[in-house]
Amino acid sequence: MAKRKQFSGDTKVDRELEELLTQARKTTVSEEQLHEQRVSFAFGNSPDSEFITKDSVRRTSQTIRLAV
Repeated sequence: MAKRKQFSGDTKVDRELEELLTQARKTTVSEEQLHEQRVSFAFGNSPDSEFITKDSVRRTSQTIRLAV
C-alpha cells in the first residue's frame, strides 16, 4: 500500500488540545447530562417531521423503557 504523505512525517502535538483532552478524561458525566445526550442523539436521527421536537423526544424518553 502506498504511503500517505500526511502520515509520513512527525506530527506536532497541539498543547492546548492535549490539555483539554486531559481535563475531559477527568470529567464525570451526570445522569442528567447523559440523558440529554441520548435525547439529542434520538432527535438528530429522527426523520424530518413537524411533529417530532426535542421536547417530544424528551417526554417520550420518560415513558418508554427497554426490557432487559
